[in-house]
Amino acid sequence: MDTKLFARIGAGAFVAIALTMTALQLRQGPVRTVPEIEYVTDDEGDPLDAMLRDCAAMGEQALEVPACLAAWAEKRRRFLGDKPRPVDPVAEDGAPTAAPADPQPAKGG
Repeated sequence: MDTKLFARIGAGAFVAIALTMTALQLRQGPVRTVPEIEYVTDDEGDPLDAMLRDCAAMGEQALEVPACLAAWAEKRRRFLGDKPRPVDPVAEDGAPTAAPADPQPAKGG
């Protein structure tokens, strides 16, 4: 037999094995590894963190709990560095009074 024939048979076998291995690899989905989450708690720390964890454990029910809404608002305020807003005064009859307007800068000059 001719050596070219052996070379062609070997090349064909190599290509067939490579295609088979590629098809098997593509048939399997990508392996997803889920990172292990480690919670670190500080018992002497901020009680807001404990409240936020409890609210997160409640899921969608936490949207109806006023304490959770207040905790999220406080966390946003701390994260964004906002100063607490002053409470608008309430009239004696219970109706809110108009908030004082910010003075406008003088025009022209």
